[in-house]
Amino acid sequence: MAKLRKRGEEIRSFILDIVENNTTKLIPKTMDKFNITRQAVFQHIQHLIKQDMLIHTNHGVYELRPQEEWSETFSISSNSAEDVVWREVVGPRIGKLPDNALDIWYYGFTEMFNNVVDHSNSKDVLIRIKKTAQTTQMDIADGGIGIFNKIKNVMGLLDERHAVIELTKGKLTTDPKSHSGEGIFFASRMFDTFCILSGEVFLSHAYGEDEDWILQNNAAQNGTRVSMKLKNNTARTKREIYDKFSDVDYGFTKTVVPVRLAQYGNEKLISRSQAKRLLERVDRFKTVLFDFSEVETIGQAFADEVFRVFVNAHPHIEIIPIRANADVTQMIQRAKSINSEEQGQLF
Repeated sequence: MAKLRKRGEEIRSFILDIVENNTTKLIPKTMDKFNITRQAVFQHIQHLIKQDMLIHTNHGVYELRPQEEWSETFSISSNSAEDVVWREVVGPRIGKLPDNALDIWYYGFTEMFNNVVDHSNSKDVLIRIKKTAQTTQMDIADGGIGIFNKIKNVMGLLDERHAVIELTKGKLTTDPKSHSGEGIFFASRMFDTFCILSGEVFLSHAYGEDEDWILQNNAAQNGTRVSMKLKNNTARTKREIYDKFSDVDYGFTKTVVPVRLAQYGNEKLISRSQAKRLLERVDRFKTVLFDFSEVETIGQAFADEVFRVFVNAHPHIEIIPIRANADVTQMIQRAKSINSEEQGQLF
């Protein structure tokens, strides 16, 4: 079923690309590209027309639906209900989309809107939606304390960059009695792109096989702005993302930590204190993947703290390094080999 959904997404995206570029021979090119019948192509075209992504004009040609933009500012109070705002205002503006895409949008909006209500201390929130035939984008902006600043203050962290890496791990909330800390973690992985701009930090995640996070310095931004973007014909589902990070009981047990976000500027990851910051709260998971992409090297003390000291203290947690280059891999293996030698001496 997932393969069929993915193939349908590819076919309809191809059709929209052809129409957008004013390329002729839409039907035969789609038939040749995907080795499908003329009838099958028409079925996909009708699917796009039904969802208001394509228009069949009086001249007998297909055109993309016009781009739509909408925005509205809402006053925030303690009883602002995200499901009501979705049902009465935002959902109708999102419009006709496949059920799986609407499920993702409902999750993303309600989680982010609720965060504004419960955490931002903002008096109002701006919601902006931009919809084309290919994609839908939503921005949710408030004028509050700022998400990274709030995390830093409540948790006593070094700075906003330290708050960023804690946020990417998941299970982070400044109000554990009312929130699980899963909203941003899962939303950031459901959308094609998910961005947070707050304070002096811009954090962005792009969907893919690998964890693709971008962290940049930014001119001071008051409050928090979250931007989410999704292809209208995505084959992705919420369950697919949940399953990727859950065990058989659907518990949130797995996380991927982008190690490069722990680096400040051109500094190297060499000390135990850096490793300890990276390891904060990972004991809440059963499986932790440390993604070493774009990390050129690590020091002996850093590797020892993560792959020997922590592993010995938490034998029930699986620590897995991924996307490490040769130099980093060698240092990790050295720490692991010391651990193996120490264990061998016990017998």
